[in-house]
Amino acid sequence: MLRSVLSRPTRLAPLLLAAAGLGLAWPALAEMPIGQVRAANLARMQAERINGGLTRYFTANCMHQKGGGACMVKSDGQGYHFDFLGGPPGWEVNGQRATVQTRILINPAGTQVVKLEYNGAPR
Repeated sequence: MLRSVLSRPTRLAPLLLAAAGLGLAWPALAEMPIGQVRAANLARMQAERINGGLTRYFTANCMHQKGGGACMVKSDGQGYHFDFLGGPPGWEVNGQRATVQTRILINPAGTQVVKLEYNGAPR
């Protein structure tokens, strides 16, 4: 029975091959340095702390994406550079303007703030 099933061409063969190909491609798409993930979390938490805590301040949505999303503007030997907006809780969802812009550099391991480059009115 098994031999007869394997010897017949099936419509599933192209699907199985495509699925195998997707399985090989997924890890490449999903890889992100753990330092970047840590750096984004640290940058977001630092901004929340210096701007009054979560009851007063909330970062842009990109800072809630893995690795900081589009807020991570540069990665080099110094570490991870983030540039993002923030404001009162709900500012982005409610279509309000940001009240704060933060530029911050986190070390390559994602464990220390190297430099708070800017934290003030949006430029």
